[in-house]
Amino acid sequence: MEVLTLLFRTVLLRPYVFLFLAAFLFCAKRLLGWTRTLAFFLIGWVTAFVCEFSSTRNGVPFGSYYYTGSTVGQELYISNIPFMDSLSFTFLLYASYCVALLLLLPSEPPRDPADGRLHLRFDLGARTSGRVFLLTTVLYILIDVVIDPVALRGDRWFLGHIYGYTYPGLYFGVPLENFIGWGVVGAIALSGYFAVDRRLASHVPSDSAPEVTRNVLLGCGLYYAVLLFNLAVTFWIGEGLLGAAGIVIFLPISALAVLRLFKRQDRSARERARPTG
Repeated sequence: MEVLTLLFRTVLLRPYVFLFLAAFLFCAKRLLGWTRTLAFFLIGWVTAFVCEFSSTRNGVPFGSYYYTGSTVGQELYISNIPFMDSLSFTFLLYASYCVALLLLLPSEPPRDPADGRLHLRFDLGARTSGRVFLLTTVLYILIDVVIDPVALRGDRWFLGHIYGYTYPGLYFGVPLENFIGWGVVGAIALSGYFAVDRRLASHVPSDSAPEVTRNVLLGCGLYYAVLLFNLAVTFWIGEGLLGAAGIVIFLPISALAVLRLFKRQDRSARERARPTG
């Protein structure tokens, strides 16, 4: 009963985390189906929790950091780790995966020549390729480049001062080892999920290219919702340089995503405008 009470308090204390989690479940179920979604969630959460448990004791893989315990009794903890913290790793990894899919999945021509939309193919080989694996991991690290410094300043907004690093880092107080740790978590969790995806016999629910594209874009929307939320908080607390750094990092990625999304549409428009006869 105490655990349920603390879980309820956690939801009330961190509604934004559970809103993002609910968005992840909704988006992933549409693209992957429930079996793969639950596999993605469990593999990601367990990997993140084990790595956090390790780092708060021996500094591997995130570097040496600690949770202050300032919210004990206000939210659910598992050992010394706030429950909501490890949850965040799961939906961030899925969102990063969707951005990588948008940029790297093969496309197919539409049946209707007048249809200028991007049509992505959700082939097993393509969605579990080494290129998708590497880009997802990089995108996963990059979004933490925005998230972790503003979370470290949680005493200046509604997160609270929940953690700190034993030794202040070079990047706005965050050690570089932390970002390496995110890469480790992403690589381990994604490797586990890809192995499960390859072994599952069930089909994914997104069996048409337009549907795949829509559902991938939902996941991309989650990525940018989290990014914009953290950038907004960054500027709200007066960390203009940190916010500007985040914008500079994500401008090229965002431009590539927009170009990929509208490339097919532009080509189709040119083909329709070409004289016939």
